[in-house]
Amino acid sequence: MNADQLRAIPLFSEVSQAGLERLLRCSAEMDCGDGQVLVLRDDPASGAFVVLDGQVAVELRGRTFSIGAGETVGELALLVPDGSRTARVRAAGDARCLSIPREDFLALVESEPSFALALLRELARRLVEVHASR
Repeated sequence: MNADQLRAIPLFSEVSQAGLERLLRCSAEMDCGDGQVLVLRDDPASGAFVVLDGQVAVELRGRTFSIGAGETVGELALLVPDGSRTARVRAAGDARCLSIPREDFLALVESEPSFALALLRELARRLVEVHASR
C-alpha cells in the first residue's frame, strides 16, 4: 500500500501527503482468513482497521453489518477515552486490512482537520443507517 492508494479511500482523500506517509509508516497490512476475529466486544480499543480487500462482518446486538473495501472499522471506540469495543468484528471470507494503532489514528484526527471532518461524516452516516434499519 502506498499514499496514492490510501488517498483513493474516501476517508483519507483530503489528508496531506505527509499525514498519509506518517500513517503508512505506523500501520501494518494484515491478511485475514474467513472467520478470523479482528475485534472482540468489550476489549480495549487498540486501533482501527481499513478494509483493503474483501469484507468484514460487524456483529452488534444480534445484527450483522457488512463493511467492505475502502471502509473502516474500530474507529468509534478510539474516540472515547479508555474506550472499549462495542461489537465483534470478523472476516467474512478472506480479507486484507490495514491496521492503524490507536495513538497514530488519534494523531491523524488531531493534525488533519479534513480527516476529522470526513470521519465525523462517516460516523453520522452509519448512525443514520443503523437507526433507519430498525
